[in-house]
Amino acid sequence: MKLKPLIPALVIASLAPSAALATNGYFSHGYGTINKGMAGAGSALSQDSIAAATNPAGMAFIGNRIDGGVEVFSPRREYSVEGNPQQGDMLPLTPGTYESSQNGFAIPHFGFNRQLNDEHSFGVSVFANGGMNTEYPSTDGGPFYGGRTGVNMEQLFIAPTWSWQFADNQAIGISPVFAYQRFEAKGLQNFAPFSSDPAAVSDRGTDDAWGYGYQIGWQGEITDTLRGGVSWRNILKMDELDKYRGLFAEQGDFDIPQMFNAGIAWSGIRNHWFLLDVQHIRYSEINSVGNPLLPNLMTAPLGDDQGAGFGWDDVTVVKLGWQWQQSPEHAWRAGVSYGESPISDEDVLFNILAPGVQEWHFTGGFTRSLSENLQLSAMAFYSPAKEVTGANPLAADQTISLEMYQVGASASIGWTF
Repeated sequence: MKLKPLIPALVIASLAPSAALATNGYFSHGYGTINKGMAGAGSALSQDSIAAATNPAGMAFIGNRIDGGVEVFSPRREYSVEGNPQQGDMLPLTPGTYESSQNGFAIPHFGFNRQLNDEHSFGVSVFANGGMNTEYPSTDGGPFYGGRTGVNMEQLFIAPTWSWQFADNQAIGISPVFAYQRFEAKGLQNFAPFSSDPAAVSDRGTDDAWGYGYQIGWQGEITDTLRGGVSWRNILKMDELDKYRGLFAEQGDFDIPQMFNAGIAWSGIRNHWFLLDVQHIRYSEINSVGNPLLPNLMTAPLGDDQGAGFGWDDVTVVKLGWQWQQSPEHAWRAGVSYGESPISDEDVLFNILAPGVQEWHFTGGFTRSLSENLQLSAMAFYSPAKEVTGANPLAADQTISLEMYQVGASASIGWTF
């Protein structure tokens, strides 16, 4: 799809975040300050106009409001190599520990919703995945002897949403989802001999692509104290990244995987909500992400349909959230989530570029009413260090360890009208 009119492109460029490795693979652990403060739980309980990112049906219950905010995000990532190169190794790495630079990023979000009548509402949610980002110095020639090395992937989503409250406290919603992504790779020129298009592997500058799909959902009351919600987003079909058609499988294809969300929210204790969500992300269906490095690197050139990828597995994330309405003006939140790393020990080599290994996330937040119509929300999170270690498959006697931890904070303003 070629959707690049000037004005939308300028809007997207102004909103697109400085990318970083997000938290569940390259998907964010939640969307919007309120949702993130409960570790991303919220399929059954929506509270702001970023809700369509999790469940479009939730927009039916938030009324007329506008929300805008920004997250400051800091991932600290490094890789280590042990073992000396041996004669006959195809790609031995230089032993040592190397840290990626660029440890601070800003990721914005924005939403709007208007109640059209008692049953129907229309809104727009704008949100981002942090994407993938690494930048390693040229020390010892760089990770793959190509000098300064790394990748930068950014993804932004625009989701216009129609929701219909078809019965009392029962709603469905649908969002056409428009996606924009941009990508750059540096220092990978030594992979060119393995490519179907050696000139389109590395150091081609930034390329971008538009894509589209949709997300549907249901949210509603099950009993007086229990709510439920489910949503599904299909694979977002993206234009190819033509400048890197010799790097990514399927000639530069980098579609965005489908995602499932399901959750419940219980309010059986006065002024408290307890939330449980399960999210499933199907990375393995996207060849450029899910194809393993080996044996694919030996059986199909980079850029072919079965060319090597990052070898990411599907991810299932369990999220627990809590909210306490201490007073009409003040609410407190906390959350914890866990999802197994998509990177297994046999895929560590290529994932030096994309060490999305995080598993646990701990969050807290609050909302404070500044006036009858104005709210300030904030949250902070910590994802403790996770390490994945495996053999270098292209060197006989080397092991590679990927490690990262993350911290972040977000603030947003909500205005009801």
